[in-house]
This record gives sequence, C-alpha cells and structure tokens, in this order.
Amino acid sequence: MNKEISQTNKLMLCGLAIALNIVLGIITSTLKLPLYLDTIGTVFIAIYFGPLYGATVGGATNFLTSIISNIAGMPFMLVSIVIGLVVGFIFKKVKFNFINALLVGLLLSVVAPLIGTPIGIAVYGGLTGTVSDIAVLWLKQSGASIFTASFIPKVFNNILDKVGTCLLLYFVILALPYDFKPKNFAKTLLNKSNIEKEA
Repeated sequence: MNKEISQTNKLMLCGLAIALNIVLGIITSTLKLPLYLDTIGTVFIAIYFGPLYGATVGGATNFLTSIISNIAGMPFMLVSIVIGLVVGFIFKKVKFNFINALLVGLLLSVVAPLIGTPIGIAVYGGLTGTVSDIAVLWLKQSGASIFTASFIPKVFNNILDKVGTCLLLYFVILALPYDFKPKNFAKTLLNKSNIEKEA
C-alpha cells in the first residue's frame, strides 16, 4: 500500500483474507457451483504484500478448510500456495493494471488445473462433485484419458474463476482511495497523471 501499514495490520488483513476464502469456498462447494471463489483473498494479499504472504494465505486457507470440512482436500493446498506465489512474483515485477490482471487470470486458469488435476485424480478419481462432472464423464466415455477428461473442464471452470477473481479485484482496487492502492497500481495512475499535465 502507498499508506504505510504495520506488521500487525498485515497479519490482520491476512486473517480476514483467509476467512473470506473459507466462507466463499464453502458456499460454492455447498451449492455445487462450477467455480471456486476460494482464492480471492489469496490473490488480494499477494498483490499487496507479495508472494510469501500470498502463499501463506493460500496454504492456510486449504489447511483450515480441510480440517473443517474434508481432510481429503488437504493436498489441494499446493494449488493455493502456487497461486499466491505466481501472483505475488508477477506483480512485484509488472504494473497492476487491467491487461495484466486479465493475463494473470488466464495464466492461473492453466497453472491451477495443471497442478490440481493430478491431485483430483488421485483423491477423487477426477470428479469434483459439481455439474462439471457431466463433462468429465462424457469426455472419458469419448475415449479421452482420465487426465484430459478431468483437465479440460477444470480449465473452463478456472477461466471463470481466476479471470473473474483478478478482474473483480482490479475494479475493487480501482475504486479504493489512493493511499490504499498497491504501490505499482498507484505509480501507473501517477505516470498517466504526469503525462496529462505535461501535455
């Protein structure tokens, strides 16, 4: 943030992000929706505080969710940790703007299922317990391998989920006061402002 934030407040925000992830994840799981929404807090923290915080929030989310609801889901912690790392490292290097948010969302849409599909096959036989299982079973019956049959629907689910997450956060952060924007986001706005003044 452009406004200095204490370590205590960082930890508090991480706690809130974990809680948000868990609540949204439980809601989508209960409703059997073909998306997850359980990484919004992870991506938000990774954008603001970097890969270590993002990975910690992602890992803690899955750890606690597994204890609360289904211990078999614990291996998916790896997916959330990688999401936090990827987002954190990328936005340490590039500006946080609409195009980059979209591109990172698309990248996560492939990276997440690449890691999650083998885990899903090992734990649940490739099924997710959502309407996407119809596509998995159809692809399997059409001769696709179990990895392909499970991976393809997950990519489409993740496009909705990860691109939606990144763009939603972009618009949320865009609406925040200057002091509460990430430093790389605010620099972009300042540069545009300076260019307009010079013109």
